Amino acid sequence: MSEESRFEELNILKEIAELLNEGTDSKTVLSEVLKKLLHLTGLQTGWIFLIDEKGTHQLAAKEALPPALANHNNQRLCEGDCWCVNRYNSGKLNMATNIIECQRIENAILEKAGNTAGLTHHATVPLRAGNEKVGILNVGSPYKTHFQKEELALLEAVAFQIGTALKRIKLTQREQETALISERNRLARDLHDSVNQLLFSLSLTARAGTELTDADDVKQTFSYIQDLAQEALGEMRGLIWQLKPQGLEIGIVSALCGYAKMLGLTIDTKIEGISSIPGKVEEALWRIGQEALGNCKRHSQVSQVTLFLKISSDSVTMTVQDQGCGFQYNEELEIPSFGLKNMKARTKNLNGNFLLTSKPGHGTEIKVYIPI
Repeated sequence: MSEESRFEELNILKEIAELLNEGTDSKTVLSEVLKKLLHLTGLQTGWIFLIDEKGTHQLAAKEALPPALANHNNQRLCEGDCWCVNRYNSGKLNMATNIIECQRIENAILEKAGNTAGLTHHATVPLRAGNEKVGILNVGSPYKTHFQKEELALLEAVAFQIGTALKRIKLTQREQETALISERNRLARDLHDSVNQLLFSLSLTARAGTELTDADDVKQTFSYIQDLAQEALGEMRGLIWQLKPQGLEIGIVSALCGYAKMLGLTIDTKIEGISSIPGKVEEALWRIGQEALGNCKRHSQVSQVTLFLKISSDSVTMTVQDQGCGFQYNEELEIPSFGLKNMKARTKNLNGNFLLTSKPGHGTEIKVYIPI
């Protein structure tokens, strides 16, 4: 290797290390690192699977996939098992290794699913941080059927850096979420101790003013001020609930029941399953349920609502239903309100499904399914 080539290799390794050390978005980091790694090794194609504790893989990055793998939005990589994922899940993939053949490519050839561009084999490297495994790095090139020890050692070194960076990003995100919750709690306390108390004092002052005067027009003015203060107090309580839901620390159902009571709704709850819900999912369900109950209060023209929560080992389903006036809704058209769009977005962010059913005179049902 010439001195110039050696310098370029070291420079690329430095760029990879900087990306992994400074990046904050895992998918962006993985995509950029994969491009640089392929350039460094002279390989053409690569993809990265992130694999969760249940063995479910997710395509997190890809580069120069042949049509047979890229067709239908990378469906062949996103679905089904293969030899490398099975080895990883069985605990047999602990170091960089040659995979004799790619099962996904082999299936594509058998099914005549598109051009494989000469790709038949790939190297597979587990992504790990210490003893914790997080996924797989796969790289290959057309007609390349074997990887030298030096190649595998380089891939393994970069893969270890990737695994460590992914753990760092995950911990950083967790710290940010904790800081956000802390800030919400602080703001809720400040609103309760300052603005909420001022509105309460204003309401009492207006009431006293009504009792101290005999002039009808002054009485009406003080009465109007009192009504406004009471309305503002109600809005403030709702805002404080949004920031810091009382009861969420002992469960989503308790929090939603308390919020419904605060809105003046009667709620009938049905719960199935006893598995715990991850914090992110519970937070999303709280926000979605809060919006659904608020919509019921504002639009349904009824005060009775049903909450159904079904929890299993791998998913949670929440249904909020009322028998109110309903509205005309076509699922093929765009969701009609910002609140409903926000509920759907929160669900999609957690790879869940959002279903809205409503019809004039037949009430409204919101059903959310989220994998856990």
